[in-house]
Amino acid sequence: MARKKTTSGRIEPSFEKSRPAKAKRTVADERVAGRRSGGKAAPAKRRKKPVSKARKPKARTSRSRLSRMLRGLVYWGFVLAIWGGIAVAGVVTYYGARMPSAATWSIPDRPPNAKIVSVRGKIMANRGATGGEALLLGDMSPYIPQAVIAIEDRRFYSHFGVDPIGLARAMVANLKAGRMVQGGSTLTQQLAKNLFLSPERTLERKVQEVLLSLWLEQKFSKDQILEMYLNRVFFGSGAYGVEAASRRYFRKPARDVTLAEAALLAGLLKAPSRLSPARDPKAAEARAQVVLAAMRDHGVVSDSEIATALTSPQVRAKSYWTGSENYVADLVMKRLPELVGPITEDLVVDTTIDFHLQREAEAALRASLEANGAKHNVSQAALVSVDGTGAVRALIGGREYATSQFDRATGAKRQPGSAFKPFVYAAALEQGRTPLSVRNDAPVRIGKWTPENYDNKYRGKVTLSDALTHSLNTVAAQLVMEVGPRTVVKTARRLGIEADMKANASIALGTSEVTLMELTSAYAPFMNGGYKATPHVIRRVSTQDGKVLYENTYDNPPRVIDPGVAAMLNRMLVRVVEDGTGKKARLDGWMAAGKTGTSQSFRDALFVGYTANLATGVWFGNDDGKPMKKVTGGGLPAETWKSFMQVAHAGLPATGLTLGGPVPPVAIGNPQQDGGDPMTDLVRDLAPVPVSRDATAATNPDGLTPPADIGAAPPAGGEGRRTTLLDILMGN
Repeated sequence: MARKKTTSGRIEPSFEKSRPAKAKRTVADERVAGRRSGGKAAPAKRRKKPVSKARKPKARTSRSRLSRMLRGLVYWGFVLAIWGGIAVAGVVTYYGARMPSAATWSIPDRPPNAKIVSVRGKIMANRGATGGEALLLGDMSPYIPQAVIAIEDRRFYSHFGVDPIGLARAMVANLKAGRMVQGGSTLTQQLAKNLFLSPERTLERKVQEVLLSLWLEQKFSKDQILEMYLNRVFFGSGAYGVEAASRRYFRKPARDVTLAEAALLAGLLKAPSRLSPARDPKAAEARAQVVLAAMRDHGVVSDSEIATALTSPQVRAKSYWTGSENYVADLVMKRLPELVGPITEDLVVDTTIDFHLQREAEAALRASLEANGAKHNVSQAALVSVDGTGAVRALIGGREYATSQFDRATGAKRQPGSAFKPFVYAAALEQGRTPLSVRNDAPVRIGKWTPENYDNKYRGKVTLSDALTHSLNTVAAQLVMEVGPRTVVKTARRLGIEADMKANASIALGTSEVTLMELTSAYAPFMNGGYKATPHVIRRVSTQDGKVLYENTYDNPPRVIDPGVAAMLNRMLVRVVEDGTGKKARLDGWMAAGKTGTSQSFRDALFVGYTANLATGVWFGNDDGKPMKKVTGGGLPAETWKSFMQVAHAGLPATGLTLGGPVPPVAIGNPQQDGGDPMTDLVRDLAPVPVSRDATAATNPDGLTPPADIGAAPPAGGEGRRTTLLDILMGN
């Protein structure tokens, strides 16, 4: 019965809601199952097929959902891009509208530079805000632009002022590092920032930088942009532009820069102050190696070239501009406005400096200080050398410019000591005395002042020549009181001493302070036959295109001393070098004259001497005025003077000084009238003449009569008042 019920009462499948949720098979499924199994249930393993068919619609649904999502992203990305573009355009328009009209844009003038060259045209220094002159791209070492492009902007010659690829690369690198390690600015953008914008990092500045970069690319060629960039970018340590940087760090022009040096310069651009070899040589060297690797990757140098560059010695620059020529450059810039007014364009300043002599003078001073400075407690020195016209051939203002920029040759006033005595003797000779006039070297009192000789000894009756040879203070003091202190001051001023001098008796011992420059140039009339030798270092000033703005006029000097007097002084000062206090200054093969000078307590020591070619003054001392350990003018200064002058005269034919006695006087203070070359005719008509005795010597047959009452013993027991030379001159 059960089977019949099953046969007659079969229930057809239905999709009504009353069907169990798990009954998922269709009518066709039931029928197929019934035929295959004969009314029996199919094996379990065959029931998996309907299940797999049921999963296919799910996969198709997932794919359709993913497709719809991607289409949505593209759509909304496109929409956002449009709105982003509109926003960017709005920002650019807004900030661009705040800039001046592009029609008014122009490259600002580079700050003017003064190129200072030696008498032979060699560049000694550049002065100005940049520290160097502008160069054409072709005048630089080719390694410099190659290195800069390789490390800063590899696609410089292909982008349009902004490099999207480089910007994207920098963003990725910064994201990976988690900090700012790369910048996306092109060289054009950096130039725009340097030329026109402030260094602040704002959206407005960045937008303006991009707009200016596009303008630069449209206005100038790539080479012009690169040239402007290399001439204006900051390289640290006060150097702007490759020429200034090359001279600052390597002491050579940019055209001579090697591959290793170019890599170092290019590496500085990342952080000029921090990476400067004057501050951190190791950091500068490490960065240079990064640049070399970038140049190799860029294909501009080979591995062998890099290997050679890596063997180059590490650059160790001074913390400041170095080299004694910078003292000259400072002096030039100090005097330049007086000659040409404000500097508004690039100038070329031709100086009178002989760069060879400058280097030799610097070496001589430094060698003396290194060998003797510590044991003699002397820390500084200075040197000035001029020719017969007053042209400065060498000037050293101190031991090392990098550590002290103060010019002790022209800016420091020091007591010259006995180096002032030639002016005292010149005044005395002008009044009729001669080198053989006699005075008594004995204790002398002038008012409350009693001058003493250096060795505290007295020699009795001596000639003026002997007195100057041995630098006797008592005789010099007597001569000052005989001719009058004011006469001595006038004579010294006429010869070239411009400092304030006190007209008192102690001026005989050089107590009035003077500069080494004016003291040395005041000796020059003795060697040139009596003509004024105005010290000058600037010969000509011209613009970059050759227009002459100034040229000195020292070719027609006035005569300031009788040639016969100059000849007698030459004779006396030659004896100082040959037999007196200046013996350590004797030159081989050249006649030399000069005078030593030592101030009180050994605070200053000088030697000023000359040949027929050059007059040179040397000073040793300390900036704080501390005494040296018994350093006199006849010691270190005379030895250093000889060291320099011997090299300066090497290879030149020896020329002697004019020696002689009195000749008929000539007009003093009038310029020469013959119109010839002053250096050719300076010693004309100065043939030696016999020396005669003056009126003082003629009063006694032996010619050894001293002035009345000088050198007499003081009254016994101190009773009474001794008559002094001052009393005699004042009529008391």
